Amino acid sequence: MWQNHLPPRHVSGGAANQSSGVTPGLEEATSMQAASTSPQDDHDMQERPEQVYEVSSQAVRRELRVAVRQLRDCGLHRASAWAAEQLVGLREDDPISPTAAAALTEPEAHVNGDDSDIMLLARRFFDGKEYLRTVDALNGESGVKALFLRCYAQYLAGEKRREEARVEESGALGKSGIQNKELDRIDEQLRKQEGGTTDGLCLYLLGVILAQKSQREQAVAVLLKSLKAFPCNWSAWQVLQTQLVEQEALTGVSLPLHWSRSFFHIARCLETQANHEALGRLQDLADLFPASDWVLSQTATAQYQLRNFDMAQALFEELRQRDPNRIEGMDIYSNVLYVKDEFAALSAMAHRAIETDKYCPESACIVGNYYSMKGDHERAIMYFRRALKLDRNYLSAWTLMGHEYVELQNISAAIEAYRRAVDVSPRDYRAWYGLGQTYELLKMPYFALYYFRRATQLRPEDARMWSAMGLCYEGEALGLEVEAQRCYRRALALGDREGVALRKLATLHERRGETQDAAHYYTLALEAADALKLHGEDTLHALEFLAEHSLSINKMEEVEKYATRLLDHGPTAKEKGKAILRRMHQTVPGASARRSSGRASGSTAGKPLRAGRGLGLSPVAFPAFPGLFPDTSSDLHDAAGDNSDIDLGSD
Repeated sequence: MWQNHLPPRHVSGGAANQSSGVTPGLEEATSMQAASTSPQDDHDMQERPEQVYEVSSQAVRRELRVAVRQLRDCGLHRASAWAAEQLVGLREDDPISPTAAAALTEPEAHVNGDDSDIMLLARRFFDGKEYLRTVDALNGESGVKALFLRCYAQYLAGEKRREEARVEESGALGKSGIQNKELDRIDEQLRKQEGGTTDGLCLYLLGVILAQKSQREQAVAVLLKSLKAFPCNWSAWQVLQTQLVEQEALTGVSLPLHWSRSFFHIARCLETQANHEALGRLQDLADLFPASDWVLSQTATAQYQLRNFDMAQALFEELRQRDPNRIEGMDIYSNVLYVKDEFAALSAMAHRAIETDKYCPESACIVGNYYSMKGDHERAIMYFRRALKLDRNYLSAWTLMGHEYVELQNISAAIEAYRRAVDVSPRDYRAWYGLGQTYELLKMPYFALYYFRRATQLRPEDARMWSAMGLCYEGEALGLEVEAQRCYRRALALGDREGVALRKLATLHERRGETQDAAHYYTLALEAADALKLHGEDTLHALEFLAEHSLSINKMEEVEKYATRLLDHGPTAKEKGKAILRRMHQTVPGASARRSSGRASGSTAGKPLRAGRGLGLSPVAFPAFPGLFPDTSSDLHDAAGDNSDIDLGSD
């Protein structure tokens, strides 16, 4: 079972970022203001999380059945689908009493109530997306359901007009300051009408209105009231997540003591890159919802963000077996296949996505990844743009389109795409990292360093972020080699799967004349390359340096080992190996015979080769960023696990 992929629960204190890529907001709206979340959990979040599981599946099942019907009747289809998915995923091992069984099968009369003929007509208008006719039909109708449906339809009509005006003014993907003109009228209606400030769904709509009007504190307060009245409304949890943007904002936030808040914690952990904590919470949640596709999907996403690609692929495959035509979340699976270079599997997924739902943002993104893997970057951009036309706030499409523009060396377009991704979610480390790369290509290292620092703040346990900062510090324009070494050591302590930190530490020590340290890191880099069976110019340079270094300290067996390996490569490397062996024999006559008996003597000084990396900074204007550089006065440790911190600033 997929639960076996979940480790025992533990909290990762250092993880802090993210971006799940979910575009939160009111469900049927064409666009919605998006914001970020803070990486810290508030006190209430840490308060007895196990309480959420102290409920019976009978009670949860009855509550979800009521929620599915009520959300569906009010037009909140995505929230209704989420509740239905959890309903199906509930465990069924609790004994059900006859009374409870009867309650679960009898019609929920109190949910639908005695709807009038006008309400039935208005609901048909709403389902047909005739929002203005819905408003007209419900004028004069009393009751909180009629109030919510009328205001909701009025809001969606305003969103539709706003989107049309934006497209006419700035194009399908352009920016625009046009606002929904219905917000103030809806706000007034909800506050004046009876039930508008007490009903859970009306409060949810009011919270969305306040969020769009940038009244964050009021929006949070209203959304919390909404969730206490109707905690099974997943859309309200999502909007609340977008409004908790600062650590201070979490102080005093009292979430409802309800099992649904555990789902909120998980979504928040995934967005802030607290992936280990998310896996622990998912393990607990799996006890109550063992068959939930949402839980399985989020587990796979957490493994992907931890770069456990094999495990993520296995979980996504299990999800596809459960639901072969599922599109939601499959764009992340396409990223896994892309990283693993599984072209055939990605091709099959792209064809299945087009057959299932051609005009879905996720489908367009999957196809874009397929063409990117083929090297057809222009066509990949076309599909990413299609995804954005379907959903302008689709975060992954903006970021991936930026990557494609970088491949085409269209730096200005790449910067614009990354900036739009940051506008959608300031906690998307990929967009910040992409901006750093683009400014590095422009040979503007101060800008690049700023953006790499932002990415490192959001994902401090990713060795790639630290390696990128090290490259910036090391460049000719900055020349801060000590700071670069600290970054590379931090990357090495965090895993450094790509081996960048090992190679750079070796070359830095070589450049500084610290041959013993350079030899140590070259040896580690060579062992890593041998383990992966990846050999290139870096390997040849490491062999040559180690042979020269061993010759200088009279380790003739090591000299012969490394020089002999050079003979197995190209003509240039072979000549260098022969030259080193000749020098060894000239320095120690009869060395081979003596080495066979375990003795060697003599020495020679080998001249270490120099290797470096320069960015060639031109004198350009750049912003002043306080705390940009780390404190260089602290002692540095030579161990690979040095945990000396770079001051990332607060930003």
